[in-house]
Amino acid sequence: MHRYRSHTCGALRATQIDETVRLSGWCHRIRDHGGLLFIDLRDHYGLTQCVADPDSPAFKAAEKLRSEWVVRIDGRVRRRPEGTDNPDLPTGEVEVFITEIEVLGEAGELPLPVFGDQEYPEDTRLKYRFLDLRREKLHQNIMTRGAIVDAMRRRMKEQGFFEFQTPILTASSPEGARDFLVPSRIHPGKFYALPQAPQQYKQLLMMSGFDRYFQIAPCFRDEDPRADRLPGEFYQLDVEMSFVTQEDVFAAMEPVITGVFEDFAKGKRVTRNWPRIPFADAIRKYGTDKPDLRNPLEMQDVSGHFRGSGFKVFARMLEDSKNQVWAIPGPGGGSRAFCDRMNSWAQGEGQPGLGYIMWRDGGEGAGPLANNIGAERTEAIRAQLGLKAGDAAFFVAGDPAKFWKFAGLARTKVGEELNLIDKDQFALAWIVDFPMYEYNEEDKKVDFSHNPFSMPQGGLEALKTQDPLTIKAFQYDIACNGYEIASGGIRNHKPEAMVKAFEIAGYGEETVIERFGGMYRAFQYGAPPHGGMAAGVDRIVMLLCGTTNLREISLFPMNQRAEDLLMGAPSDVTPKQLRELHIRLNLPEK
Repeated sequence: MHRYRSHTCGALRATQIDETVRLSGWCHRIRDHGGLLFIDLRDHYGLTQCVADPDSPAFKAAEKLRSEWVVRIDGRVRRRPEGTDNPDLPTGEVEVFITEIEVLGEAGELPLPVFGDQEYPEDTRLKYRFLDLRREKLHQNIMTRGAIVDAMRRRMKEQGFFEFQTPILTASSPEGARDFLVPSRIHPGKFYALPQAPQQYKQLLMMSGFDRYFQIAPCFRDEDPRADRLPGEFYQLDVEMSFVTQEDVFAAMEPVITGVFEDFAKGKRVTRNWPRIPFADAIRKYGTDKPDLRNPLEMQDVSGHFRGSGFKVFARMLEDSKNQVWAIPGPGGGSRAFCDRMNSWAQGEGQPGLGYIMWRDGGEGAGPLANNIGAERTEAIRAQLGLKAGDAAFFVAGDPAKFWKFAGLARTKVGEELNLIDKDQFALAWIVDFPMYEYNEEDKKVDFSHNPFSMPQGGLEALKTQDPLTIKAFQYDIACNGYEIASGGIRNHKPEAMVKAFEIAGYGEETVIERFGGMYRAFQYGAPPHGGMAAGVDRIVMLLCGTTNLREISLFPMNQRAEDLLMGAPSDVTPKQLRELHIRLNLPEK
């Protein structure tokens, strides 16, 4: 018999009754039933109930066992006594009567329990992550993550893509977030950077004649922590294709992402034919470029009903042509208590309040706004929004460029409070026609709004003749249930167009050559039209595992202060290491 096991703890069934077996694992739970000891033995594969009674030669050894001790158990498989089967357990028909126990590894007092899924302080969980990962739900999430990545790979290969590995040590780039820098010992004073994404390398692969690339790529960004992104590093399904239009990318990737979601949806519906929503429409209807389409509410412009009305606050605002009034429908929300609650919520968000109209049983509008604008305008608003008695509408006014994010939060809040969100689905959509540029108020300059390597709609001609803030790009995102899960674009592969695009954002040709020299040179020697995207592996796994915390689907994450509490990173280094790197520290004063 094998030194440690003849079977795993998830393998035994009724067909093994009367066999002598050997199991090894952790003591998940130990129960003393009046002299009868039950040990639930757990390994990666499952759990088996083991039993020792005072007549067992192993009883004295069993009495010494404690939670999370690692043991080898020899014994005979028998059927559980009538009425004690556990149908929720694959091994639930049988138990092992223990004949011998060997302790393979004792465990000290546990800083957090492994049995059960009770909440525990995050710092404790991260410091003792090896214990946390033994817990059933988290352990299963990690296994699901691996299965999802396998499904991605399989589906990508079925679509004719080949997996490549791109460098981890690369050059610093001005795109996006701060780089993580790595000092060079061989080249004093110079630094490598960890890649924020394999963007340039995957485009260079297309210049090199490869046709369909993908990679499960690690990406590194020195960003302040965010709720929807782990600090430090994350993984993405990175994709690039040659000789393609935007439509070709959609046709290749939509079945991959849909299929992965269907594989792990656990009965939830998955969107089959994804809607394509222009960025401007997404902002206008949903107040976000990553709309949660499980929420049926769509905002509408109702400015015309307030222009010149008796509600002077809105009427005066609308004298400025850039201002508008948007309405958020609230079907079933036509009670004073709910409307007041929404008003208080808005004030908690730093707003002066949230105007509303309620419609009573007779169909007449109620509330301060309704009283000020009169019955005719109130009825016109109700008809435009398709509302009825017992419903409400909420209003946001001003410059849409300044209030759309708040309006989107209000739409989400109304949908949640009124239980309108269909949680039994994964609602996927393409968001298209992103603006190429945006105005940076802080620096008072035009900036790229998304990916600087995207092709502008209209090409070089648009860059030369259009107001930059009106240019749309061949750029697209995938939204699912309120999260951006992928982003991509058709690339700007023409050198003169690339230089012009960066020039508009304030980067001269010398900067383009310095920062993107490899790609710029490659474009001079026959560049195919190409495009692609990158899907966030962590966010997709998070959605499919039914959690809202990325730490619940990652093996060894950092905390919100970007610290690895298990390994003690970031850490001090020795003076010798700094001398080898020609680095002197200039620390801030405490």
